[in-house]
Amino acid sequence: MTSDASGAPILQARGLTRRFGGLVAVNNVSFEVRRGEIFGLIGPNGAGKTTLFNLMTGLTPPSGGALQFEGRDVTNAAPHRVASLGLSRTFQNIRLFRTLSALENVKIAQHTRTSAGFWRGIFGADRAEERAVSEQAWELLDLVGLADRAHELAANFSYGDQRRLEIARALASQPKVLLLDEPAAGMNSAEKSVLTTFIRTIRDRFDLTVLVIEHHVPLVMNLCDRIAVLNFGELIAVGDPASVSRDPKVVEAYLGAEA
Repeated sequence: MTSDASGAPILQARGLTRRFGGLVAVNNVSFEVRRGEIFGLIGPNGAGKTTLFNLMTGLTPPSGGALQFEGRDVTNAAPHRVASLGLSRTFQNIRLFRTLSALENVKIAQHTRTSAGFWRGIFGADRAEERAVSEQAWELLDLVGLADRAHELAANFSYGDQRRLEIARALASQPKVLLLDEPAAGMNSAEKSVLTTFIRTIRDRFDLTVLVIEHHVPLVMNLCDRIAVLNFGELIAVGDPASVSRDPKVVEAYLGAEA
């Protein structure tokens, strides 16, 4: 862990709340994420982790509270606006364009930051810009180990390879904050170890702040600078891995079940 844990906050949640009828999925959650750190979000199934990610990326409007990104209020910003400001994410349920190639999936994400746009680029409206987009897409596919399969359809990739492709696509939008929703799902121990190194590598290479939802507690404890723990939609602990792992509320709600 090499981030500056005392860095200035880049993302701040203040009393975020989301109700679905009588169900309170996220209840008055407040925390801040510091620039350059890897921040973990853990908790039992149904704790509200993915809902909180959806609130932070504009997919779900909050019922209450506020969210600031780099000091700017983004509480009710649309998903495309949030992405354009520099928050990019992967999903618990992979959302690739399955009938497009790996290369096309990555290029689409890049075109959110180009003047030509995807279809104008395809038809040569700005050939210089399109060459630059293609070059970066190839570099990102190489980074995640998929350059040799660039022209294969995403539907033909294994689950693990689709996970890597989704990360490449998220990086293509040039985020400042990368949110990863269960990136180690379905991976074996060796793959999880590689993933830990990879997340640190992209954090340093792209000067990112990373938020990770993950159920595999050893991975989170080894990877993250700080960790927040949710239980029944409420924040019960925030701190460094050592202090969080000793917190009686966390042990009772979550870690005890892992033993």
